[in-house]
Amino acid sequence: MSGAALTGGKGHLLSDTLAAAKAEGRSALIAYLPAGFPTVDGGIEAIKAVFDGGADVVEVGLPHSDPVLDGPVIQTADDIALRGGVRIADVVRTVREAHEATGKPVLVMTYWNPIDRYGVERFTAELAEAGGAGCILPDLPVQESVLWREHADKHGLATVFVVAPSSKDERLAEITAAGSGFVYAASLMGVTGTRESVGAQAEDLVRRTRATGTDLPVCVGLGVSNRAQAAEVARFADGVIVGSAFVKRMLDAPDRVAGLAAVRELAGELASGVRGQA
Repeated sequence: MSGAALTGGKGHLLSDTLAAAKAEGRSALIAYLPAGFPTVDGGIEAIKAVFDGGADVVEVGLPHSDPVLDGPVIQTADDIALRGGVRIADVVRTVREAHEATGKPVLVMTYWNPIDRYGVERFTAELAEAGGAGCILPDLPVQESVLWREHADKHGLATVFVVAPSSKDERLAEITAAGSGFVYAASLMGVTGTRESVGAQAEDLVRRTRATGTDLPVCVGLGVSNRAQAAEVARFADGVIVGSAFVKRMLDAPDRVAGLAAVRELAGELASGVRGQA
């Protein structure tokens, strides 16, 4: 058994949700939206709409001024949120209200610097108290993650690490042994954004990650934007992660109501895709 056993918090809800999707013979749909975009209240409504449309799990982005993994679409949304004055307290509130309204697993995706400044113990305690299922930490090296994992485990929070096509097999084994919840497989080198094809690189990365002997689900993100791509990735991955496509629907919408309808509709399309309905 690799990965920490999660007790006492909502990390087990994430594991149970992914296991339930697998039992249904399908991939899970994992959606990403930043907190505070277009406003804190608007962001909470958008997450509810995405769940309503068929998402199994939602990642709430903690807006950052230097989002190294994120492409122009998410950077634009982050900028709107930051200019609106979003704070970590708003991210925690977003998690709480989205989880309370739906009963579904809500994670936070964040770079390490804001947590480091806020305080690891304080952040993990507040996230757990809000019903958060865990955190995705794309820029925290596994070898520097002991303090985080200690506090996350104490509060029953999943720690999701990111692997990339450039990750060597030895590194993949180190990451899968340390993580919990699932492994986030970045489908290609580069930043987030929708792409024409998600392709063979992602399938190979999933195969190599599973070859470490991990029992963690392997979920693929970066590039999926439509039903056909979701169906393609669902053939080989335990979960399909979609972010920029949801954010773009919100950015392109003429008003709040249209934005909510657009993300609900996209979630429905992608949910049929992960069920193999291309």
